[in-house]
Amino acid sequence: MRQGRAFGIHVHLGSQSLGGAYSLARSTLGQMAVRIALQCSEADAHLILSEDNSAARLLTRPGEAIYNDQNGLVEGNNFFQVVWLSDDKREEYLRELKEMARARNRPPASQIVFEGNLPAVVAKNYLLNRLLTAPGWPEEAKADVAWLGDAIAIKDPTAATFRPQSGSNLLIIGQNDEAALAMMSTALVSIAAQHAPADPASPADGTRFFVFDGSPVDSANNGRLGQLADVVPHPVRDVAWRELAAVLADLAAEVERRQKSESAEAGAIYLFVFDLQRFRDLRKSDDDFGFSRYGEEEKATPPSKLFANILRDGPPVGVHTIVWCDSLNNLNRTFDRQTLREFEIRVLFQMSANDSSTLIESPAAGKLGENRALYFNEEEGRMEKFRPYGLPDREWLGWVREQFSRRLAPVGQDSHQEPAAEATEIAGA
Repeated sequence: MRQGRAFGIHVHLGSQSLGGAYSLARSTLGQMAVRIALQCSEADAHLILSEDNSAARLLTRPGEAIYNDQNGLVEGNNFFQVVWLSDDKREEYLRELKEMARARNRPPASQIVFEGNLPAVVAKNYLLNRLLTAPGWPEEAKADVAWLGDAIAIKDPTAATFRPQSGSNLLIIGQNDEAALAMMSTALVSIAAQHAPADPASPADGTRFFVFDGSPVDSANNGRLGQLADVVPHPVRDVAWRELAAVLADLAAEVERRQKSESAEAGAIYLFVFDLQRFRDLRKSDDDFGFSRYGEEEKATPPSKLFANILRDGPPVGVHTIVWCDSLNNLNRTFDRQTLREFEIRVLFQMSANDSSTLIESPAAGKLGENRALYFNEEEGRMEKFRPYGLPDREWLGWVREQFSRRLAPVGQDSHQEPAAEATEIAGA
């Protein structure tokens, strides 16, 4: 309020009343040189204008107001009548403005609307839309970006960056299964948009996704992660419960093979583990210390040990894991303290201050409200509050599938000639 004007940032405030326990500080109101007061009580008139100016309480007609551009001083009062604009007339003016902008070839303005009580909308992510509507596949980057939600600040959307280094795994924790599923869905689409599909002759060289969905069978969101196989052109394997041990063994063997290989050319692999607390086979064993009796055959490595190896050794060779767990207690049943250190990227929902301090050494997650989450990056020492994305709707997923299909279409058969316009329509939806 005090310094913004010098940098071209101006503030417009509107309220029915300034009285009550949550009123702005007098020093803040003092920075508002222009004030408009409608009919109000004497107490509000003093707050809006000044302690010596109560003219607003004498207003009688509907729409009668006082315009004051002298910080509320009595000599700055200018009485006027507010213009009445019906809904139909307003819509007509907006249509005229839109047509005028089109006639002058003006690009659409990027307006940021903060709706704090609603989940963020992934269709409004201009960075992801620009990536999806690009005419071709982007060049292979050194790190993948997975967008998670809108920041509570005037900045780019909040995103997790997966680099080929130890600890580059994402942990989502808190009792908000829908928001966790939405973040996983948008993360999968985001990563897929950054990699061209592999050659069908050698699918192992491309980016692959493995989905471990532990949601209950009767849940409304059961199977939604696996359904993304129909959206992205990359291999998405929905791992069944009975396949858990075999798939983890194959992935652990792939990690070991990449560690021994001298070639660095290998497609990224992402594991999505949703509802971790329901995977009992992944829980650490408290009574198994790795000893065996004399003459006893060597036991097969348990899934929990394989999973820990993937978390520890996978990121440097391009195998990353994204996990959602509902509480710290269930998380501790699955991982020991050393394994938890492999998650340097963490997203926290509302939880107790003690649990928050245990996870990120700060009680900040204890003060989160509805549709809020806290992004924490241990490597960068950065903490950021944001609004998680809501579940992607079918229309947006259908549009994403069309964008991928357009890239895969042979040259000369592309039926979508205006991808940027489509992105604009979706972003403004």
